[in-house]
Amino acid sequence: MKRVSRRQLIGSAAALGVAALGGCARERSALRLWAMGREGEVVGELLHDFRREHPGIAVQVEQLPWTAAHEKLLTAFAGDATPDVAQLGNTWLPEFVALGALEPLDARVAASRTLDRADYFDGIWATNVIDGTLYGLPWYVDTRLLFYRRDLLAQAGFAQPPQSWPEWLAMLQALKRRAGADKYAVLLPLNEYDPLVALALQQEEPLLRDHASYGNFRSAGFRRTLDFYLSMYTQQLAPPATNNEVANLWNEFARGYFSFYISGPWQIGEFRRRLPAELQGAWATAPLPGPTGPGASVAGGSSLGVFKRSKRKDEAWALVEFLSRPATQQRFRALTGNLPPRRSAWAEPALVADVPSQAFRDQLERVKPVPQAPEWERIATELRLVLEKVVRGDIAAAEMPAEMDRRADRLLEKRRWMLARAGAAR
Repeated sequence: MKRVSRRQLIGSAAALGVAALGGCARERSALRLWAMGREGEVVGELLHDFRREHPGIAVQVEQLPWTAAHEKLLTAFAGDATPDVAQLGNTWLPEFVALGALEPLDARVAASRTLDRADYFDGIWATNVIDGTLYGLPWYVDTRLLFYRRDLLAQAGFAQPPQSWPEWLAMLQALKRRAGADKYAVLLPLNEYDPLVALALQQEEPLLRDHASYGNFRSAGFRRTLDFYLSMYTQQLAPPATNNEVANLWNEFARGYFSFYISGPWQIGEFRRRLPAELQGAWATAPLPGPTGPGASVAGGSSLGVFKRSKRKDEAWALVEFLSRPATQQRFRALTGNLPPRRSAWAEPALVADVPSQAFRDQLERVKPVPQAPEWERIATELRLVLEKVVRGDIAAAEMPAEMDRRADRLLEKRRWMLARAGAAR
């Protein structure tokens, strides 16, 4: 999922178009589908076949900017004006479930002739399951892994990317020795929390405990992750900088300012467009290493949810089923570059032949959801802020776990109250 500020509102939603299949009465009863960003721009192109299969269902697509989408959805819920179907970032799902806004989908999936639970990546599917109930279907997926300079790694004496933290650390140290004082081995921007969260998810202990009502940053697992992560700064393997302080990420990667970078699938296209031709064979992707072997990463992306207030749930579900077909997902990937959540959709020849994308296919077998609490994004922002203070020397590293628990517990106070009320009611 693309992360945006919830407070920003940019303009009003722009209607992409209405499938005019009849008079005004039909147009007023069209299914309303809300989609964000590039997805909202192109989803209309997928609907021609849907209209042929369902000539009695008109679909109105509204494109929302990511910066306004969350607030618009909340406003629509408060005003009893939610769409029938909407694209939802995976980290938004717990919030709309807590509001009672989404329709449970387990029975519909069980009755479907086209959906196969086993065809979805487990960790991605799990992001849509709240308290044992399914509330969304994955539409496209996102995760984080390694982008690296394999030519520089080979020059340092390594033929393969790392499989474990000790191997990775040894590679980073070797790269730093060759790079010298003015260059680094890895870029871990201080204004991004995703790399630290991804490595923390590799531990057995959850980041939040007791039904995600308290912070769990003082756990042994998070402390191990933090020690490893901070070692990359203390050993000067990573620059203590935000990505805003790096003049141009792709130029700096090209000149060897750093050799490893943790990022998502959109970077494949950026590296192909922005790196010079002579370096196109010099970079590669690889799954994240874990403490002792191949590691997990973040289960991200967007899902499709049916709103409980929809008066046309059967037709809304027909649209969700259509958009979830492997063939439709393959067309969607061709239009957007987004990666499909169903394993069978990865059989597309273009994806099979795309070596950088195949590392994501491998990583998607080992992804985990972030904590399923509406407050998680705010907690993750606090994690980023505290990490920067630690790296810059404003907070002692030993104090960070307790400080994060204090901040998380404060943000989760209302959640604990709501859980206590729900328990008393039972």
